[in-house]
Amino acid sequence: MIKISIDAMGGDFGPSVIIPALVAVATRRSDVRFLIYGHEDAVRPELAKHPKLAAVSEFFHCEIAVRMDDKPSQALRHGRWKSSMWKAIEAVKAGDADACISAGNTGALMAMSKFCLRTMATIDRPAIAAIWPTMRGESVVLDVGATIGADAHQLIDFAILGSGMARALFGIERPTVGLLNVGVEEIKGQEEVKEAGQLLREAGRMAMDYQGFVEGDDIGKGVVDVVVTEGFAGNIALKTAEGTVRQIAGYLRAAMSRTLMARIGYLFAKAAFATLREKMDVRRANGGVFLGLNGIVVKSHGGADAEGVAAAIELGYDMVRNRLLDRIEADLDLFHARHPKPIAQSAEIAGDGKE
Repeated sequence: MIKISIDAMGGDFGPSVIIPALVAVATRRSDVRFLIYGHEDAVRPELAKHPKLAAVSEFFHCEIAVRMDDKPSQALRHGRWKSSMWKAIEAVKAGDADACISAGNTGALMAMSKFCLRTMATIDRPAIAAIWPTMRGESVVLDVGATIGADAHQLIDFAILGSGMARALFGIERPTVGLLNVGVEEIKGQEEVKEAGQLLREAGRMAMDYQGFVEGDDIGKGVVDVVVTEGFAGNIALKTAEGTVRQIAGYLRAAMSRTLMARIGYLFAKAAFATLREKMDVRRANGGVFLGLNGIVVKSHGGADAEGVAAAIELGYDMVRNRLLDRIEADLDLFHARHPKPIAQSAEIAGDGKE
């Protein structure tokens, strides 16, 4: 059995969306159990509508819920030890759950996850990895918002984290990896990116196949299985892609309703448009995985509907089923045994999160 802890109060809609999402997952996955954390007055009425879900779940009352507009420092100050978000994360640390899912405040979730679970031994900063639909299927893109700015060794850590996720999720023995840059030439880009590229080229055989630099338009083409960047550029790329999808969808709706012939043409091409809608549906890729922590935490989009939240839950399920953490730890041990980090940086990492 795979046990998943749920912050039922997270997101824009709370239990009214979270509980139906759990029902959907429980219907598709017979080997999953849920630990549900939230306020009794909000969660119990929704649970009462689904007796079969209640049979495979445990509910834990929490007086406090982290608000979507709380700053990370506020969330830690008021919600540590007692909020539904913290309790769901803490269940992973205690070994009661295999993964935690929340649609709540991203900054608060990352701050609490890092404080509670800590980063892996050789990881300086965690990353958020997203599943990106491409022309060839799907790719892993990271970091999409956890770490603003990154040095060469942190970018290499992200490459190892992302390739471990690709191996676990896509079943690829040696995922192809590219560093996002302003050009594919080795002389272009920031010094940190060029240094990371050089180190990866010199690393020898690893559990990844480094392909060099990739540009922004290569992400959608799917030229590599894993695209690595720091959080500032990654978050801009993600939000730009989401906005472009909505823009194209708006153009299509307007074009298909403009004239009678266009509406008739839509009827003939309805199946094709349904396929296009499915490919462009951001819910299919909903869920950012927090990588580099001693536990699996998945962030669902705050505005996702029940099927979108269910997709995030199933992503966490797949990460557990395919032993994501074991794969990442093995890859990190192999690389850092050959390429130790500088002493100053190692000392900084050793003290990370322990103040």
